[in-house]
Amino acid sequence: QVQLVESGGGLVQAGGSLRLSCAASGRTFSYYAMGWFRQAPGKDREFVGVITWLGARTAYADSVRGRFTIYRDNTKNTVYLQMNTLEPQDTAVYYCAAGSVDGLVRRPIDYDYWGQGTQVTVSS
Repeated sequence: QVQLVESGGGLVQAGGSLRLSCAASGRTFSYYAMGWFRQAPGKDREFVGVITWLGARTAYADSVRGRFTIYRDNTKNTVYLQMNTLEPQDTAVYYCAAGSVDGLVRRPIDYDYWGQGTQVTVSS
């Protein structure tokens, strides 16, 4: 069992930055690929990015590539999502997720554990 708690959300103006954190507890954190997803009102949950077990590989949605960066610190059992040049369309609840599949997985079904989410609101 893995417990995930996101933090760092908030209100920011367009062009600004935020860093989200996802703290994990429970089973060995470093054995999981960690993904970030987001869900805006009335829309499906959307893949944002993923980082593999040892942090050697990452993948991003086209909509955030070049603006968002995922990294992890396995000594702190924490994964981060650095979001730069934020746009109003980035407004959503952001979720982190842990998956035991070793790869750059993008589907929610590939993840075993989810956090409760943190709200990010970008004003224009």
